[in-house]
Amino acid sequence: MGNILKNDAGSRSLDQRTEEELWLEYRRHRDPKIRENFIKQYAPLVKYVAGKVAVGMPHNVEFDDLVGFGVFGLLDAIDKFDPEKNVKFKTYAVTRIRGAIIDELRNIDWVPRSVRQKTREVEEAIGALEAQLGRTATDQEIAGSLGMDEDEYLKTIMKISGTSILSLNDVWFSGDENDKVSIGDSIESPASLNPDVIVEKDEIRRVIIEAINDLPDKEKKILVLYYYEDLTLKEIGQVLEVTESRVSQLHTKAILRLRSKLTNIRKGIM
Repeated sequence: MGNILKNDAGSRSLDQRTEEELWLEYRRHRDPKIRENFIKQYAPLVKYVAGKVAVGMPHNVEFDDLVGFGVFGLLDAIDKFDPEKNVKFKTYAVTRIRGAIIDELRNIDWVPRSVRQKTREVEEAIGALEAQLGRTATDQEIAGSLGMDEDEYLKTIMKISGTSILSLNDVWFSGDENDKVSIGDSIESPASLNPDVIVEKDEIRRVIIEAINDLPDKEKKILVLYYYEDLTLKEIGQVLEVTESRVSQLHTKAILRLRSKLTNIRKGIM
């Protein structure tokens, strides 16, 4: 009976089979025709992810280059996806595509040294100030600690906004390749703790989620809408009734604040 079902699946064309059947078939036999079918089907996903990463990037970063980097992530996702793990391929692929783009951006070192230095200065200032105050620091307080006025501080935030996407993909725990935990992963699926993963991974994810929950409400909302609800900055602006540039500014502040919190926690652990 099993052979009859198998033969029946094999005799039907690709468009006559369900996606689940195709994934199971590809997992078993690595049929290049099925792989090609998945590449064509999910190619728009690469452009979508590249478009999200492109937000806030300087003009010297070409959108087509981001798409090219993302294709490698899609191919990797197709080859490593396990349909029996009860995760949608789209969800799995988005992480792989974004990761491939981020990795390549790191390799080409597109962030000017001055911008990287300023990002580090702001992040360290937020961390030191909030550790001292025991609460969330205001823009005015952060600006003062940096020797700036508030307007200058907000302009600085806009200048470094492109680096915040990279920051979210820093790995905070790494076992084997499938046991990595990044800040971005925790925002994308804040409640999806897998009971089978090792204790350290659960603890690190808990710490990240706790740090996210401690953010000012509007900043936390932007992170969730952007990474979990998959809205664009423009759409988030419409939801919150603010401009797109204001959303970009709040997004960057949220990332810097979140990273500084986690850096302080990690120093405490170590």
